[in-house]
Amino acid sequence: MLWSLIKILLFVAAIAAATFGVMYLTDNGSNTLVSVAGTEFMISPLMTVVLAVALICAVWVLLKLMGFLLATYRFLNGDETAISRYFDRNREKRGYDALSEGMMALASGEGRAAMAKAAKAERYLKRPELTNLISAQAAEMVGDKKKAEEVYKRLLLDDKTRFVGVRGIMKQKLESGDTDTALLLAEKAFAIKPKHVETQDTLLRLQANSEDWGGARKTLSAKLRHGSLPRDVHRRRDAVLALSEARDDMITGDTEKARAASIEANRLSPDLVPAAAMAARMYIEADKPRNAVRILKKAWDMNPHPDLAVAFAEIEPDETPVERVKRFKALTKLKPTHEQTKMLLAELHIAAKDYPSARTALGDLVETDPTARSLTIMAAIERGEGSEDSVVRGWLTKALSASRGPQWVCDNCNSVHNEWVPVCSNCETFDSLSWVVPTMGEVAMPDSTKMLPLIVGAIEDKVEDVVEDVVPEAEPVPEPGAPEPVEGEVVALGGKV
Repeated sequence: MLWSLIKILLFVAAIAAATFGVMYLTDNGSNTLVSVAGTEFMISPLMTVVLAVALICAVWVLLKLMGFLLATYRFLNGDETAISRYFDRNREKRGYDALSEGMMALASGEGRAAMAKAAKAERYLKRPELTNLISAQAAEMVGDKKKAEEVYKRLLLDDKTRFVGVRGIMKQKLESGDTDTALLLAEKAFAIKPKHVETQDTLLRLQANSEDWGGARKTLSAKLRHGSLPRDVHRRRDAVLALSEARDDMITGDTEKARAASIEANRLSPDLVPAAAMAARMYIEADKPRNAVRILKKAWDMNPHPDLAVAFAEIEPDETPVERVKRFKALTKLKPTHEQTKMLLAELHIAAKDYPSARTALGDLVETDPTARSLTIMAAIERGEGSEDSVVRGWLTKALSASRGPQWVCDNCNSVHNEWVPVCSNCETFDSLSWVVPTMGEVAMPDSTKMLPLIVGAIEDKVEDVVEDVVPEAEPVPEPGAPEPVEGEVVALGGKV
């Protein structure tokens, strides 16, 4: 309200001032004589002021007209002007509208509509870094792989879109099964964007599948450095890669490198059974049995596994069965209630022909957690104690249809492996094998879970008289689809005894 009043007062004051000025010029000013082409004109002071104002306005209009004419000339010559900017804004609006419609079509699964909108947006915007990506994804959606690859190759020409182009072609090569080219592209994409998590994972997987363990360890370190991998996971996977390096070194005959790599793998992940077993064997070959015992005891305490018992037996291959039972107390006292410990003790006592102790060691395992291995051990105990053949056959019949117990199972696809490998042979997932009971399906037991002879080594001939006639005399009826027993073998355990 006050401001409105002030504006009214200022307007009245301005009118009053103008009126006063006009009256002053009329009463006190002198006429001005102007001569034009020999003709004289007498102009009053008020008219002089009016003419001066009119002249200023005319000059201003003339300047504006000249600017418009100059802008028109520039427009006709292709220079940017207000007129061209108007048309450019209009084209830009249409282009972004087409781009938005293309993105919506892509999101809704309309591949061909998305390609058409992207082409329209490109005509208006001239921004290939925006439109090419939609075109490539739309081409992939409709199955036009060739068109998609052409667009991705165009993206390689611009530094801003080079990573997108490399990644797009890499994914196409992966889909077509060209893993060698995909690996090279993954390395290139990783060099451009080392912090990109998906690229890190893809490169690591391809390097592991191609057994480039050194390169995979570098990629794994980069994942840790850029914060995309927890430190404990990094240590575990680095141990797997170091163990894989050690295995390759053993194949090539480089024992020193294999020893160093296996020990490093065990240091990084003491619960990794294959690493512990290999590191222990390296110490045994180096005549350092105490180090081997230390590694195996620590691993057994964390994850009891038959492979550890096999390696522990190799420390003293020429000992007697009784001596072996005594020495194995270093392992069996660590996890006395574990099923692996119970079965190990039972097998050791069978080797020593101490069948009552074997039965005591096995306990109620055949009732609470019956597996092919425990049931076959029970059959051997019954045979050793002189039980009827029908009793032995009964236990073996149960073993044929019983669970094989823990095995190396892929956490990703649940496929079962006979032995541990760094990469699943079915789904090609890295470090996905765990020693667990399969949730579905069964296969023959791995070599690591063979019965007594594999554990007791040199005393195989001493136990042969106990179990050699178990299978020939037993004639169990196998389950449909089960492997047929072969004379001289305990099929449930996957190995000859």
